[in-house]
Amino acid sequence: MPILNRAAELQSEVTEWRRHLHTRPELLFDVHETAAFVKEKLEEFGCDEVVTGIGRTGVVALIKGRNGGEGRVVGLRADMDALPITEATDKPWASTVDGKMHACGHDGHTAMLLGAAKYLTETRNFDGSVAVIFQPAEEGGGGGNEMVKDGMMERFAIEEVFGMHNMPGLAVGEFATRSGAIMAATDEFTVTVKGRGGHAAMPYQTVDPITITAQIVSGLQLIASRNANPLESIVVSVTKFNAGNAYNVIPEEAEIAGTVRTLDPEVRAMAERRIEQIVRSVADAHNAEATVQYKRGYPVTFNHADQTDFSVTVAEEIAGEGKVNQNASPTMGGEDFSYMLEARPGSFIFIGNGDTAALHHPEFDFNDEVIPYGISYWVKLAESALIRN
Repeated sequence: MPILNRAAELQSEVTEWRRHLHTRPELLFDVHETAAFVKEKLEEFGCDEVVTGIGRTGVVALIKGRNGGEGRVVGLRADMDALPITEATDKPWASTVDGKMHACGHDGHTAMLLGAAKYLTETRNFDGSVAVIFQPAEEGGGGGNEMVKDGMMERFAIEEVFGMHNMPGLAVGEFATRSGAIMAATDEFTVTVKGRGGHAAMPYQTVDPITITAQIVSGLQLIASRNANPLESIVVSVTKFNAGNAYNVIPEEAEIAGTVRTLDPEVRAMAERRIEQIVRSVADAHNAEATVQYKRGYPVTFNHADQTDFSVTVAEEIAGEGKVNQNASPTMGGEDFSYMLEARPGSFIFIGNGDTAALHHPEFDFNDEVIPYGISYWVKLAESALIRN
């Protein structure tokens, strides 16, 4: 089947919602205005239950089917938060908030799920119930984890959960997913090296933390090239290097920080262990002191096989033959929908955003032509899931 006629009819209205949200971006858990907008719409549609404050500022609505909601419950999730980036699009609906913008398309995700909620409340062509989930703080705050810890799955009796994200570079009307690991675990590390400062003209009298830390940076690159199987995905990137503030002074300390991305728990553990070993050994060799702070972030986003196969079938009905890549390459980006997939079986899929700027780029803008495809996917997924055995 192509996109639903009703989804096409809703495109203009949903686009207005999306562009409104785009003008008013909010960060992390501070999505009070966005959540209020979502709540207002869900109540206006006639959802049977609308609950706010899940996971601090999340919103969940329950839409009961034609049998009064008896039976299975399927969860559909969208994220609401923006990024601390200054927008550079000059669109009429550009951000009106300095230093904040929807550079990842969460405005589009929220609007599409609202459109699906409106459709599902109008038709209720399913048995059981649909829980539409609007999550805060995907961009580094772990809002998905907070909603799970707040008992969302149990409170709404959610049995399966599905997520969707736009993908620049993938044509509008196309989808991509895979069974298993589809997005990486995202860890962070900070290394502080303490030496002995002194005059830059007399380095032999110092323990130079800059040269020592530079060796540590080089050593960390060997984790991927010499400690991991080349067929196993791992990224170790140093993204900060801070030391000193004068031309003629060797400082007391230097600090680096960065990220580790992995798709396998054993590789993740190995990377954490090797960072500690490399830092300690290099520092010891040069009579310096070093500390490592390693923070585990989002886990691997792992798609369950049965739910992924099901989502592919649904996407193919919407997109048509040859328009769904069911063996897409994993991405080393992170996604806190991973916490929901640890709590319940489900699947995460990418929907094409066309030839646009990359995610997290100041010129990115969600492509409104995607909206009817996203609404159609959500509706068909919910209706089909709630007639499966």
